[in-house]
Amino acid sequence: MSLRGAVVPTRFSRYLHGALSLKGRLLLGLLVIWTLVVALLLGFGWRSGEALVGDSSRTHLRYEARLIADELTQQVETRLSALERLADRLDMADAEAEGRGALRQSDALLEWFNGLVVADAEGRIVSDWPRVEGRAGRYIGDRAFFRHVRAFKRPYVSEPFRGRNDGAPQVMFLVPRLDEAGDFQGMVGGVVNIRGGELFNRLGRIRLGARGYAAVITSSGHILYHPDDSLILSSMPETHANPWVDLALYGWEGEVLGRLINDDRAYQAYRQIWPADWIVGVILPRSQVMAPLQALVNRLGWWALLLAGLLVPAVGWLVWVSLRPLYRLETQMEEVGRGRRTQVSLATRMQELQRVAQTFNRVEVERGRAIARLRERQAFLDATLSSSPVGIFVTDKGGGVTYVNPALEELTGYDAEHHHAASWLERIHRDDRQSALDLWQYSLASGEDFLQQYRYYRQDGDMLWLEVHARRVVSGDVHLGFVGTVKDITERREEEALRQWEAEHDPLTGLLNRRGLERRLEEALADWRKTGTPSVLLVIDVDHFKPINDVGGHALGDEMLCQVAGMLSWMIRRSDHAARQGGDEFAILLPSCTFEQARHIAESLRDAISALKVVHEKQEFSVTLSIGVTSFERGDQRISSVMQRADAASYRAKRLGRDRVVMHGRA
Repeated sequence: MSLRGAVVPTRFSRYLHGALSLKGRLLLGLLVIWTLVVALLLGFGWRSGEALVGDSSRTHLRYEARLIADELTQQVETRLSALERLADRLDMADAEAEGRGALRQSDALLEWFNGLVVADAEGRIVSDWPRVEGRAGRYIGDRAFFRHVRAFKRPYVSEPFRGRNDGAPQVMFLVPRLDEAGDFQGMVGGVVNIRGGELFNRLGRIRLGARGYAAVITSSGHILYHPDDSLILSSMPETHANPWVDLALYGWEGEVLGRLINDDRAYQAYRQIWPADWIVGVILPRSQVMAPLQALVNRLGWWALLLAGLLVPAVGWLVWVSLRPLYRLETQMEEVGRGRRTQVSLATRMQELQRVAQTFNRVEVERGRAIARLRERQAFLDATLSSSPVGIFVTDKGGGVTYVNPALEELTGYDAEHHHAASWLERIHRDDRQSALDLWQYSLASGEDFLQQYRYYRQDGDMLWLEVHARRVVSGDVHLGFVGTVKDITERREEEALRQWEAEHDPLTGLLNRRGLERRLEEALADWRKTGTPSVLLVIDVDHFKPINDVGGHALGDEMLCQVAGMLSWMIRRSDHAARQGGDEFAILLPSCTFEQARHIAESLRDAISALKVVHEKQEFSVTLSIGVTSFERGDQRISSVMQRADAASYRAKRLGRDRVVMHGRA
């Protein structure tokens, strides 16, 4: 299974390589052009055939619709004329008696009508033929067709209705009976069954394909005839589904290609049958009309595909023959690249390939010269970097180290293989690591110089202070990477740290001096103003120190001061800061300490210091502390106000008798 998985990508890669080659692209281009030409020809033929088929279909529909409309018009007029002649033969004086006789003598009309009736002026049927039980004497004066004939006194074809006896769909042909003065005396009507009658028989014999059909509707929107018998007498759906039907109901005649109610496109023709106020519609679905053209286009498309399949091998062979000189040129260029020959020599009549070969030879000569110059420069650069006493490194544009010089290897104790970004970052002191990483990533993204000082561990474990300066290298508009220098500044940093320590510490006691205390007090005040972190300041004055100096001298006084400083340092927290402000005056800063906690600390210090002793000539000396305590308060802007409150509390402790703690501010 694994072998098959290895073969498939290789085979796919080979096919992909062949498709992307010049030969493959030429063949693909020819196939694309052939496809486009065939598609354009088929598309043009389709559009032309569609226009011709459409014109032919409209002509055919126009002929069929006119033929049907003319025939139905003649049928309607003939039937109405026959009824008028029948009405003229009726005796106005005795319509009932004479009407039966006249109707019996009109059996020939039964070829056109399914029944004949005679009604008087009030709308009561006085005679019918053939006789139907219950029809004679029936009142039809309330029927719309009777009222229409009585009102307008002219022939009329009624709206379709269902017969009372058999429920069959019917229409009534009606003519008025008028006297010599033109007054309405009744009517003569002929009943025509829509199904099975001779009136619409021809519509069922019209050949309009498998799905084409003709239909007849009334101007009021009722279906008189449809190939689907279930639709007869039903009303047309909403006319907005087919606007052409809506136009035909208002008297429009013509042919059009439009959508039917079921959303299918079809060729449609509409004609009016004016004597009956009907509309004939002939429908021919577009899919049926276009089916022969579609079949023809499909056959032509398959023939085009077959022809293309036959042409591909022949065209492929011609392309291969034409590209053989190019393949020879490729082989010779590869041999030049491997050093087996110095230039290409191509025997071909293709001027383009000859120019390519000449250009390649010229470029190869120039490339050889450029390589020689590059090697000289590289040798000079390697010698320069190797002899430099400063550590130097080179990275690519992503930050990967690609070169370190011997000076940098000697400085760090690591060879070139161990100078990659991850290992270098791990050797930086953890307190400096994140800031160095952030600045390096910013330099990689922005191209700005990288300049940073941080602590670094050598291979032997010694910690160095390094100053690293890296600058981006750009050739034109192309970013190539970074070149950096690494300097050992350990001695300088140690000297700076020593100078800073000496500047902020008392040389006798090792505690902070006044300057160091003020700097830490400034930091604590800033934290108080930003985050509300409480801090407390203790100012300590040593009581009874002058007699020690007077009796034992400065040496005895310095011994006592050192004991006091040592006790202060031992009893406070590591986060607290003890300072000697000068002479026998000390101070302690207690960060993150409450006022009540500071009181207990001050009392403990006072008790502990009172137990200290110095001896001079068998005479013991001891001291006590006067301690003033204050904390940061709202409104403090400068440390001077805080120190003044603590000093004032310390002086008050002395005035109250020494050896005590005075709290200034909150109780």
